Amino acid sequence: MKLNRNKKGVFEQIGALGIGAVGLAVTLAVVFLVFSNLADNTQIAADGNATYAVAQAQTAVGTLPGWIGLIILVAIAALILLLVRGLRS
Repeated sequence: MKLNRNKKGVFEQIGALGIGAVGLAVTLAVVFLVFSNLADNTQIAADGNATYAVAQAQTAVGTLPGWIGLIILVAIAALILLLVRGLRS
């Protein structure tokens, strides 16, 4: 396997990772707004099953933001390890 020895490429990958993280954060914000509007909808609030379903969906999606930081940290650590490995060779 041939590694790219270009240090600039590693830093460009970090930039792409940042753009992806911002895109994911914006997407999650929109999802939370949609769930909030669904929960406030009077027809859904009148139906107990629908209210429970929306609450379960909010809980499930609510755990994702806690993982984003860890995923970004692991990705940056991997890029740094590739950079260090490239400098040693």
